[in-house]
Amino acid sequence: MADESSQKSHAIFIPYPLQGHVIPSVNLAIKLASKGFTITFINTQAVHHQTAKAHPDIGSDIFAKVRESGLDIRYATVSDGLPVEFDRSLNHDQFMASLLHEFSAHVDEVVGRIVGSGEKVHCLIADTFFVWSSKIAKKFGLLYVSYWTEPALVFTLYYHLDLLRENGHFGQQECREDTIKYIPGVEAVEPRDMMSYLQDTDTTSVCHQIIFNAFQDAKNADFVLCNTVQDLELGTISALHAKVPFYAIGPIFPPGFTKSNVATSLWSESDCSQWLDKKPHGSVLYASFGSYAHVKKSELIEIAKGLALSKVSFLWVLRPDIVSSDDTDPLPVGFKEEVKDRSMIIPWCCQNAVLAHPATGGFLTHCGWNSVLESIWCGVPLLCFPLLTDQFTNRKLVVDDWKMGINLSNKRPVTKEEVSDNVNCLMSWKSGDEYRVKVKEVRKSLENALAPNGSSGTNLDLFIKQLKAKCQIKPISQ
Repeated sequence: MADESSQKSHAIFIPYPLQGHVIPSVNLAIKLASKGFTITFINTQAVHHQTAKAHPDIGSDIFAKVRESGLDIRYATVSDGLPVEFDRSLNHDQFMASLLHEFSAHVDEVVGRIVGSGEKVHCLIADTFFVWSSKIAKKFGLLYVSYWTEPALVFTLYYHLDLLRENGHFGQQECREDTIKYIPGVEAVEPRDMMSYLQDTDTTSVCHQIIFNAFQDAKNADFVLCNTVQDLELGTISALHAKVPFYAIGPIFPPGFTKSNVATSLWSESDCSQWLDKKPHGSVLYASFGSYAHVKKSELIEIAKGLALSKVSFLWVLRPDIVSSDDTDPLPVGFKEEVKDRSMIIPWCCQNAVLAHPATGGFLTHCGWNSVLESIWCGVPLLCFPLLTDQFTNRKLVVDDWKMGINLSNKRPVTKEEVSDNVNCLMSWKSGDEYRVKVKEVRKSLENALAPNGSSGTNLDLFIKQLKAKCQIKPISQ
């Protein structure tokens, strides 16, 4: 039998079952397989079911096409503890509670089955938000690689929850509102720019329990891989590296960027290319609030009225559940008719293809981290409307630190006048030019990181080298 060092590293990879986490997980799985890993990728049955409904041709295996190119990626599914057809969007807290309490038993069973089959497995790669990863890895003698799909700034704020609590910026009835200046590697952050869960006064929710437990568990990780760029968050990453083996390996995009060989979209994608082809260069505002968060109906109506008022051409992705699964047509009466000559309103699309299209000149976004990275890569400045979780912190990076976008509104609730003014500010050639210049400068950091001998490739190779070295000294289940 070949000795350990000459064997392929085999990782079981479990993404968090939300589209914004599945996409960078699929991309990392492909990247690691192209570096010689064997990957067993485990989606939830619900994620697979929704993906298969959106892409009827994929059958039972989303990686079938990729395997044809010689990559060793196997695929399995597991229950998240709820019926496959259960509406996870409408019943968010119940879904999160199932991930907190039920999911680990199903994961334990499937990991046990793979390891027990005699298959040599070396590590478990799992999303940082899982609360059980280090325990399951330890039980089966695997190294635990924590995968963080958001910026390092967000990771370090969660990681230092104890400091925020001790200093009265979190977990009090009356939290301090002054600038936070004591997080290692973070010069300053305003309380309003922390993640939404750290701004809540009630910290007993299921999401808070997940965060508290997940970041206790993350302290047991052998490695943390982060979908960010070292140069963009150097101080934060350097300080983290003193506490945890933290590797910035991003941005992790699909090999073709605009065309992936793996179906990851949970909705059927509309083709917008013919409509965009008819539009002048940089004239279209692309608007999408991501795959997960909801928008209040009153705010959606103001945004719609603001877009109408702006006279700008726009392509708007409106998920059927953007307000709620119970309200599938939340737009104002007469709105579609009013804007029909300069708009396309669709339920979903291939975002990378839209952002890469020459007609796209701006992106009205919820500031999900995947969206931010994709927009930078395409040189498209951002109009920021954060809704939930890390999006408020991502907005700080985009607007305040990197200066490659503006806020949709500087106060809530948003008004149609402010929406119209800021849309025009971003999209006009004169006032929007500074943001277009800045986003191209930030793109250069991404290009440098992905270049041969760039920081992200170097960090990934270092991680692989250290993982292999550690595998030789760590007992591995037979």
